[in-house]
Amino acid sequence: MEIRPETAEDHGLVGLLYRQAFVGNYEAELVDALRDAGEARIVLVATEGDELIGHILFAAVGIRIGDRPVATLALAEMAVHADQQGRGIGGRLVAAGLAAARAQAVEAVVVLGHPTYYPRFGFSAELARRLRTPFRGGEAFMALPLAPGALEGDMGVVTYPSAFQIGRRPR
Repeated sequence: MEIRPETAEDHGLVGLLYRQAFVGNYEAELVDALRDAGEARIVLVATEGDELIGHILFAAVGIRIGDRPVATLALAEMAVHADQQGRGIGGRLVAAGLAAARAQAVEAVVVLGHPTYYPRFGFSAELARRLRTPFRGGEAFMALPLAPGALEGDMGVVTYPSAFQIGRRPR
């Protein structure tokens, strides 16, 4: 298995992957909208031979804690082909994406995802409770500081790009 940056040739297969992995089109449309808006910052695919078996996208978001901006990405979407789940592909995609974020001097990452899956990578719902967000996430909204002290201080505010408004489905 190889993890590599997404190319334009992957886009059609990525859309099929999301439509296979999730009910409806929201996730596939969000990936397209983030790409089209130029908000996708880290986009990786997992391949095995010629087959695309996984995808992950980190998008630009804004966090302000008091008067301080925090360079932040959102782990916006991730999918692994149903036939390939349970092999650690998702974990390898997350780890590769976080390594790329650190290399780009990103200070924090947020995710709205499964509360039992993402804590293994250091994401914390407790840290995210001090961040106001337009999404109701409860325990599913988590944050991960990549730089020391990145999320310390007063209450913070997370601003998502308008591409996240497509379909405006509660998550």
